Parts: sequence; structure tokens; C-alpha cells
Amino acid sequence: MIYNKLVRDRIPEIIESKGGTCKTRILSDEEYAQKLDQKLGEELAEYLDSHSPEELADLLEVIYACAALQSLCPADLERIRADKADKRGGFGEKILLIEG
Repeated sequence: MIYNKLVRDRIPEIIESKGGTCKTRILSDEEYAQKLDQKLGEELAEYLDSHSPEELADLLEVIYACAALQSLCPADLERIRADKADKRGGFGEKILLIEG
């Protein structure tokens, strides 16, 4: 079966530990960024389909990888998120803007 998709680091090891074989290669930084964008779309679609906590966690894992490409760690992302929430608010009040 041909996948050509970005997978978690331990997936080849897991496949081989179950007696399977796989072919892999390491992506260039440019290819990695493109595959992360694709993966972000995949994980978002899976979360929207299921609304499962596991899919939400997968989405967060991909977001962290995207952030790392920009030399940001999860704490950096949290600071940016908190700053924006302080300035513009969050989504807790469930406000729908009808006209503006």
C-alpha cells in the first residue's frame, strides 16, 4: 500500500514490531512544511467528523510541529494565545456577530 503521508516518528518502528515492513525517507524542510499543512487539514477533518478528544490531541500535535518550524515552543504559542485573548477575548461567551 502506498501512503506518501507524514506520520508520527514511531510509526515505522510500530509497523516493524508487528512483523510488517515499510519504506520511508526524511523530508526536506520545504517538503516537511507542505506535508504538515496537509496533515493539519487531515487532522482537522477527522476532528470535525468525530469530535473525539484523541483527534483534538492529534490536531494539537500537528500545531506544535508547525510552531516548531517557526522556532516556537508550546509555551511560546500559549503566550501568544493568552496575549491575544487579553486584547480581543476568547470564545467562551459564544458570541455570534450578525452585523458590524
